[in-house]
Amino acid sequence: MIYVTGDMHGIRTRWNAPALRKLKKGDTLLICGDFGFLWEGGKDEESFLKKLGKKKYTVAFVDGSHENFDLLGQYPVEEFGKAKARRISGRLWHLLRGQVYHIGDETVFAMGGGENLDFDTNDEHWTGGEIPSEEELRAGANNLRAVGNRVDYVVTHEPPAKMKEFLGLREKGQTNITGLNTYLEELSTVVQYKRWFFGSLHLDKQVSPANIAVFQNVVAVSRG
Repeated sequence: MIYVTGDMHGIRTRWNAPALRKLKKGDTLLICGDFGFLWEGGKDEESFLKKLGKKKYTVAFVDGSHENFDLLGQYPVEEFGKAKARRISGRLWHLLRGQVYHIGDETVFAMGGGENLDFDTNDEHWTGGEIPSEEELRAGANNLRAVGNRVDYVVTHEPPAKMKEFLGLREKGQTNITGLNTYLEELSTVVQYKRWFFGSLHLDKQVSPANIAVFQNVVAVSRG
């Protein structure tokens, strides 16, 4: 079974959620960015990552706009789901931008990243890298074309531009349509998918039959 949840921001108590306790061996949990458990390094953090990697189910996350990209970049790239991913520990994986993964009988397109409007670039925790490169965006489009622009699920941190507009966030000063939102909007017009999940808005809301904002909810997606 495949499950999806939203931003965790390194909050360890999120793993105590009753819904997560129900996951079984062979299940996969996808996280829509801002994973946050690779932040400062150190033995305590490393120990916790090893603990996550030993869970009976697989944990796979796209990066968000609040990550330590220098730390993420230190982990080896290996094959996961017939695509490239970084193995953090055991069954804990970082899904790379623009890859199409085969998880069980399902295909999942992943695109992390997003513009970070909160970080002070002088902050020691800001390492850059949150905005996808042109190469990553092109790779995403090419990988989708290679599967006929058809996947079962899309997992991103940011939503397509129209999703932000539809939710009426402009009045709250939260629209901030970026180049990445526009890119994702363009993909949404050419790619066929069952459901698209995104986490950056910190909402648990089914915006449309096929577009779902996730935050703390754990959504059962498919049998994988």
